[in-house]
Amino acid sequence: MHTKVGLFGIGLDTYWGQFDGLLENLKKYQLQIGTRITGFGVEVIDAGMVDNPVKAREVADYLKSQDVEIVFLYVSTYALSSTVLPIAQRLKIPVIILNLQPVAELDYAAFNSLNDRGKMTGIWLEHCQACSVPEIASVFNRSEIQYDIITGFLQDEEAWNEISGWTEAARVATAMRNNRLGVLGHYYGGMLDVYTDLTKQSAVFGNHIELLEMCELKKYRDEATDSEVQIKINEFGLAFDVAPECEPIEIERAARTSVALDKLVEKRNLGSMAYYYEGESGNDYENIVTSVIAGNTLLTGKNVPIAGECEVKNAQAMKIMAEFGAGGSFSEFYLMDFKDDVVMLGHDGPAHFAIAEGRVKLVPLPIYHGKPGKGLSIQMSVKHGPVTLLSVVEGKEGLFLLVAQGESVPGPVLEIGNTNSRYRFSIGAKKFMNDWSKQGPAHHCAIGVGHIAAKIGKLGQILGIDVVLVC
Repeated sequence: MHTKVGLFGIGLDTYWGQFDGLLENLKKYQLQIGTRITGFGVEVIDAGMVDNPVKAREVADYLKSQDVEIVFLYVSTYALSSTVLPIAQRLKIPVIILNLQPVAELDYAAFNSLNDRGKMTGIWLEHCQACSVPEIASVFNRSEIQYDIITGFLQDEEAWNEISGWTEAARVATAMRNNRLGVLGHYYGGMLDVYTDLTKQSAVFGNHIELLEMCELKKYRDEATDSEVQIKINEFGLAFDVAPECEPIEIERAARTSVALDKLVEKRNLGSMAYYYEGESGNDYENIVTSVIAGNTLLTGKNVPIAGECEVKNAQAMKIMAEFGAGGSFSEFYLMDFKDDVVMLGHDGPAHFAIAEGRVKLVPLPIYHGKPGKGLSIQMSVKHGPVTLLSVVEGKEGLFLLVAQGESVPGPVLEIGNTNSRYRFSIGAKKFMNDWSKQGPAHHCAIGVGHIAAKIGKLGQILGIDVVLVC
């Protein structure tokens, strides 16, 4: 799956005949930029130098035909805004203005000693990237063009971190658009905050939603061979710290279901899934749904995130976090510790074992609270350090992304066969709880490692939806 990003430079064709070597030097800088962006794992469609309005329209058509996710505009020297606007209008995607000087500081003494004002002007024009930035921003504002500005110099790592963040966001947008999200079973009855408009989900993220049947999963489970089940049991032993009190029959039951889940994901080419089922006590489907947690956790740790309680919105959030490489563990609010000023979040469902603090424990649960049956469950905490919380929220005006940055901190947790961790936020536990809840998310969220709010903000711009940062 290739992610394409566009690149074009702008200049003024009047200069080329006036200043020898200016165009050649600017093209070299643009080549450096394109090469480094390619190193971020995206395909760069370099449309060359645009130095007059005629070329602008040609480049607009070319970049449009290449279906680029975002476009980087390298301001190589002063250029007319009329060379930029036609491209931005045609593409209708975020334009990232690269205001990158060749060097951090001009050698003023050497420059002023040249004693040739024509030559000196040419060198100045080679370094006057900032000149056009206000002009372009003015025109973009008045034309309602979506854009961002990155200011720095060619070896400025801060600027390159911003550029890298944009390429990551573009890659995630591509991944979401190509994702197939499975919906198995139905919503948890009465959990009104979880219900969502599936059409709206596809409209915003561009992904396909595949409606699945429990009978298909049962078919794959019935077909699972003893050797496949044994291989899966061995995988449990590698991925989990299996508690001694786990009964062999429960391990075998979970392993057989895990084999079936793998086949369902493979056959339907799923990149994520939301599930829930609740039927008559003792039926075959109940036997399956009470043994899915271990297998779903394995899938989630392999970046095929699975959300319980049929929380489609959270499956989307988990997939975003997974594609950013942050993990994305299924969570809800557990309790608050006002003495330590932390909020505890976790869940009894699938976890992301790749972001665990220590090994993930596979333990027996005598009862799934609020759900039928009993079986194996996951007990883990998210790795201590910086974390980001993400929720896909369906508000009155459409979908938006709700984000908070905090820290996973050490301390006592509830050892009840669930995931749960202690989180501290810069605004304090009380204000975080109130501010987060007032945005109207469902009670679930995805938690990933690292502070990636800035990258999620860039993704929101690409998707054309709002991003609300709580802290």
